[in-house]
Amino acid sequence: MSTADSIPPPPGTASPASPSSPPSGSSSASPPALPPDDEGGVLGRRYRGLTFGIISVISLIAFEASAVSTAMPIAARALDGIGLYAFAFSAYFTASLFSMALSGEWSDRSGPLAPLFTGIAAFGTGLVLAGCSQDMWMFVGSRFVQGLGGGLVLVSMYVVVGRAYPERLRAKILAAFSAAWVVPVLVGPVVAGSVAERLSWRWVFLAIPVLILLPLLIMLPALRKLPRDDRGGAVDRRRVLLALAVAGGAGLLQYAGQDRTWIALAPAAAGLALLAPSIVRLVPKGTFRAARGLPSVVLLRGVAAGAFLGAESFIPLMLVTERGLSATAAGLSLTGGGLAWALGSFTQSRSGLERHRQRLMGLGMVLVAVSVALVPLVLVDGVPVWLVAVAWIIGGYGIGLTISSSGILVLSLSRPGEEGVNSAALQLSDALGNIVLVGAGGVLFGAFGGGTVATEGDAADTAAPPAAFVSVYVTLAAVALAGAWITTRLRPAEGEATGGRVTASGGAEAMGGAEATSGA
Repeated sequence: MSTADSIPPPPGTASPASPSSPPSGSSSASPPALPPDDEGGVLGRRYRGLTFGIISVISLIAFEASAVSTAMPIAARALDGIGLYAFAFSAYFTASLFSMALSGEWSDRSGPLAPLFTGIAAFGTGLVLAGCSQDMWMFVGSRFVQGLGGGLVLVSMYVVVGRAYPERLRAKILAAFSAAWVVPVLVGPVVAGSVAERLSWRWVFLAIPVLILLPLLIMLPALRKLPRDDRGGAVDRRRVLLALAVAGGAGLLQYAGQDRTWIALAPAAAGLALLAPSIVRLVPKGTFRAARGLPSVVLLRGVAAGAFLGAESFIPLMLVTERGLSATAAGLSLTGGGLAWALGSFTQSRSGLERHRQRLMGLGMVLVAVSVALVPLVLVDGVPVWLVAVAWIIGGYGIGLTISSSGILVLSLSRPGEEGVNSAALQLSDALGNIVLVGAGGVLFGAFGGGTVATEGDAADTAAPPAAFVSVYVTLAAVALAGAWITTRLRPAEGEATGGRVTASGGAEAMGGAEATSGA
C-alpha cells in the first residue's frame, strides 16, 4: 500500500464520544436527514450512483499506482532513461504535495467539484502524455502532471464525503475507500506485466483514461446535488506559496537522498529550510506537540502511515538477502497485510463501535508496533519465514483500524466549510510521515552497515549485518508505540474547540465558546 492509498489514504458531524447526538462543531454542509427507508445505506437509492462512481475512481487510481510500479522499469529502458528512474516517482510525489494543499483551499472556497474534475482531467492528461512519451524527460514531466491531478482528487474526494454523506455513513464509505485498493493492488502488477510484455508498456498508461469516463458519468448527477456552503472569495495566496515551498523542499530532499556524495548536503539543507517552516503553517497549530483534538489526529496520521509503510519497505530486501527468498515470494508475504488493512477498515466502520473509536485506534497502533517488532525475528536461525506474513496481517489490521478512523475524526472536528484545508493537512501529514520515516530508516540502515547489501544480479555476495535491519524495525516499532500514546489525545479537552481552520500563519482559528464540545 502506498501512501498511498493508502491512497490512501476524514470525519463527521457527531462526537465520537456520543454518536447519538451531533457535536456543536458538526458540519452544516451535511445533507438533510431523510427517512431511513428513503436514505438507505451507501448503496441505497440516494447514494448508490455516487458510491459506485467514487469507488470506481479510487479503484482505477489504485490500479494505476500498482501497475505503474510494474511497468516503470520497462518504460525506463525503452526510453533510455534508467538514470532518471527515481525522478519518475519523486516527480509525482512532489507535485501531489503541492496540489493537496491547493485542493483543500480550493474545495473550501468553491466546493469540491472544480478541484475534483480538474484533478481527474490532469491525472488523465498525465497518463496520456506518459503513454505518448518519446524520451525520459517527457515521461518525468507527465508524472508531474499526474501528481498534480492525484493530489487534487485525493483531498476533494474527502470533501465530497463530508458534504454528501450523513455522519452515520461516513465510516462505511471511507472503509470502502480502503477496500477499493485491495483488488487493484493484487491484480494490477499481473495485468500490467502481461500488457507491457505482450502489447506495450504504453497501454498501461493509455487505457486508464478511457475507463474512468463511465464512473464519472454515473456520479455526476449526485455531485451536482451537493449542498453549496461555499465561502467564495480568492484562494489564499500565502497558503499556495507555502504549499509550493513544501513541495520544493520535499523535492530537494528526495534529490539529495538519491545522491550519496557530500555535495548532496547542500540540497538537503535547502530542502529542510523550505519544508520545516512551511509545513508548520499548513497543519493545525500544536500538531507537532500533539495538542489535543484535531492537531493530534493530523500528527497520528503521519506517524501511523510512516511507521507501517517505512517498515514494509525493508521487508522484501530482508527476505531476499537474508533468507534467500525470490522477489516474488518476498512480495507475496505482504499480500495478507493489504487484505487485513481492508478488514480493519471495515471493522472500524461498524456503527456499534463508533463510541469506541479512539480505543480502536489505540489498539490499532499497538498492533502495528507488535507486528513491526516481530518481523526481525526471522533473522534468527530456525524461525520460520512465514512469521513475516503473519506479523504483517496483524499490522495490516491495526493500520486499517487507525487510518480510516483518522479520516472520520478530521471531518468530525472540522467546522462547516473547512473540511478541505483540514483534510489537506491530514494528507500532507500522511505523505510527509512516509518520506521522513522511510528516509530515517534508510539512514539507520546505512549507519549500521546496510550499504553493503547486494542487489540481485550484483557480483558481490555480501549481506547487510542483521543489526542494520534490527535498528530500522526497533525504531519504527517505538514510533508506532508513540502513536498509541497520541491516540489518548484525540478528543479535545472539555471546553476546547472541536475544530478550526488551518491558517497560513500556522494557527487554527478557534471556534467560539458556543461551539465548544461538551463532555468530549
